[in-house]
Amino acid sequence: MNSLFKALNDHTRRAILELLKENDLNAGEIANHFDISKPSISHHLDLLKQAGLVTAIKNGQYITYSINTIVMDELVQWIMKLKD
Repeated sequence: MNSLFKALNDHTRRAILELLKENDLNAGEIANHFDISKPSISHHLDLLKQAGLVTAIKNGQYITYSINTIVMDELVQWIMKLKD
């Protein structure tokens, strides 16, 4: 759960999740939405993958990233248990 909170604790990573909520994208397509280097985007994507927030599927020379809502559902359930 620590890697999940670490991943969500960054504005850029949250913005990447917002993009992936709309469409699956490759790293280049994601990078086009930001004013930071492609290696920085790759680092953010790696942290999101480690947290289980995104999945990556290799399509030829590209990797397509998608949001993994199952992890978010588990987080919401955990928070709701704390509320009770």
